Amino acid sequence: MGEQGEASAKLNVHRSEVEKKMREMASSVLTELRREGKLCDVVIKVADVEFDAHKIILCSCSSYFRTLFTGAWATSKKQRYTIPGVSPQMMHLIINYAYTHFVPLTKDNVVEVLAAADQFLVSGIVQTCCFFLEDQLCLRNCIGIWRLVDFYHFPELSHKVFRFILHRFEEIACVSQELLELSVQQLAAIIESDHLNVKRENTVFEAVLRWINHLPDQRQGLISELLPKVRLGLMTINYLQNSVMDNAVVKESIECIPIINDAVMEFMDFRNGSPKSVYSNLLGRPRLPSTILLVTGGTDDSLTATSFQAYDARADCWVTVSAGEIYRTYHGAAFLNSFVYLIGGCRIDDTYFNTVQKFDLVSCTWHQVAPMNFCRCYVSVVVQNGCIYACGGFDGVAYYNTVECYKPETDRWTMVAPMRAKRCGASATTLNGKVYICGGFNGHRSISSAECYDPDTNQWTMIAHMRSSRSGLGVAAYRDRIYAVGGTISGNSHLRSVEAYNPLTNRWTPVPSMHKPRSYFGSVVLDDRLFVVGGCNSSDTMLDVEYYDEEAGVWLSASDIGMPLSGLSCCVLHGLPELVENLFPRGSLMLPNREEAAEGATDSQLSPDTSSIVAF
Repeated sequence: MGEQGEASAKLNVHRSEVEKKMREMASSVLTELRREGKLCDVVIKVADVEFDAHKIILCSCSSYFRTLFTGAWATSKKQRYTIPGVSPQMMHLIINYAYTHFVPLTKDNVVEVLAAADQFLVSGIVQTCCFFLEDQLCLRNCIGIWRLVDFYHFPELSHKVFRFILHRFEEIACVSQELLELSVQQLAAIIESDHLNVKRENTVFEAVLRWINHLPDQRQGLISELLPKVRLGLMTINYLQNSVMDNAVVKESIECIPIINDAVMEFMDFRNGSPKSVYSNLLGRPRLPSTILLVTGGTDDSLTATSFQAYDARADCWVTVSAGEIYRTYHGAAFLNSFVYLIGGCRIDDTYFNTVQKFDLVSCTWHQVAPMNFCRCYVSVVVQNGCIYACGGFDGVAYYNTVECYKPETDRWTMVAPMRAKRCGASATTLNGKVYICGGFNGHRSISSAECYDPDTNQWTMIAHMRSSRSGLGVAAYRDRIYAVGGTISGNSHLRSVEAYNPLTNRWTPVPSMHKPRSYFGSVVLDDRLFVVGGCNSSDTMLDVEYYDEEAGVWLSASDIGMPLSGLSCCVLHGLPELVENLFPRGSLMLPNREEAAEGATDSQLSPDTSSIVAF
């Protein structure tokens, strides 16, 4: 922003402050007149309490009072009105708001104030109450707030709170007592939603049981209404048989028999690979993902990717997202404030970039932003505290240890403390407010060193060396540890080994290896699993995707990406439910191919064993 722009902004702020003071002065005069009983032309009586006021002031904030004073049955001579159905305290707040445009809200009075504001059609108080409730939203009160605003039909806030409930359902199911007060229709609306964010359907079934057991005599017969909303076909076979089919509430319901049988058929279809084009049966339809893996750029050595690839981990499927011509490889990608940023990189003709683009995922438009101070190919990029950090890289001549930081609000890149080592083809992540960068190539060899940056002190600190030198590796923060995955020691030696760093002990320990060696691939954590996408090995550019499940301690294969890519960059999108619906519509979702997972996984981990299931 230039000097003229800054001066204009300051002038606008000054004008706003003057206008605010003028409004406050006018409000103060009107309040003083009411307090002194001057020019008052109406008396509002509630119970035994009388309030002097000015009709025009009450009309200005309340449609109720406007109709009362000016409607077809109103007379200008009438000055006294008795108002039933409201307490003197609430009427005092409403009349005072008409003069001051302020209402004191607390957790204890907001429900009563909202009811009174709705009764007397005071839209300003209603909006203030909605803002207050939204600010107070938490795991323990969200269901109560949803029921409240739904009762008074405030659709905008109701939609926001419902989305919050769906997104945080796993936590809410553990801590919320309000869950037990839902009607069967309200609970059904939650658990049948494709947007319900649960890793396992066990959570949904157990929430249903908890709700039923709260009032068993009244609710036990409702199991047949709720069980079809649970995606039984997504459960493990052991859980379905031992926890659902053997549950006393389920076994006592005749209506549950066909529901269980349908779920068993879903398992049979899965095991036998029966052809289906859509997830038509709700019992086996995956929930929509709350986060999306997005692949940007990359090359297969002859072509550069010109579109994004988006991955739905719940359904194990990829879709292409048209984004125009990207033509970047060995770049960095970051997701911040609903924008995808593509940072640095190069073209296959060895043109090196300091340019940065951002893509608006809502409007599907590109925007140019301020360029970096240096061209950076093989750059490492992270997001921390609303800023983007670009670390190291290569400009065709020099290898960098420099680091720069981008702030979207100023659209400027500023230099911060340099790293201790020059690094290109390194990889970085964030954990507990700090930036970690590992490995890379320093111009002479692949290196094993790693370091940590503290934005508060603007200092880099060396940490323990990795067990292996790695460049073109993937680094990700996963379950409070830093994972270093794959990479290359030299141009012809690609790694499939993995190691994890514990910041508390400053030690690296080995982790099960990937199925295939790879370098210059994408790596992110998605749905509590560590994904690696594409890359290259000694002979090929890869389209393979696999993920590590720390709980199971194994690597498993996922669906291949649409084209072989190396030099790609990945980021994880979140908070965009409308985009998720558009990319992965469940009504027309194609079933993924049922190919065998690669070595390292047992049969029970690959597909459910239905041989021992006995339907009802």
